[in-house]
Amino acid sequence: MNVPSDLKYTDQHEWTKLDADTVTVGVSDFAQDALGDLVFVDLPTVGAEVAKGAEVVAIESTKAAASVYAPAAGTVTEANEALADDPGLVNTDCYGAGWMFKLKLTDPAELDALMDAAAYEAFLGTLED
Repeated sequence: MNVPSDLKYTDQHEWTKLDADTVTVGVSDFAQDALGDLVFVDLPTVGAEVAKGAEVVAIESTKAAASVYAPAAGTVTEANEALADDPGLVNTDCYGAGWMFKLKLTDPAELDALMDAAAYEAFLGTLED
């Protein structure tokens, strides 16, 4: 599995990339692979305030439906509108063009509890047993 070292991860398989007080969120390579080909992404509304752990994005694939959760509390500042026309970007470039939303954080310290790449790889290892 591809696990970039400059990102942090949740146990729900979201990745996060912090830039000042704004975090970009997407789903990991493990998640997109487990879901299969994405056919629909229901993006959040810009300006929506979300709580840590709240569902922000609903996704549907050829195999299942799933949710993407907020890694921390904040306000949605941007949604990746390209996914509305091409949800497969999540499958082909989950860490790049397939990002889902950006969140201006209420408290950036909430991200401190997330896993770094090594911890996430170890977590994935426990799932494959």
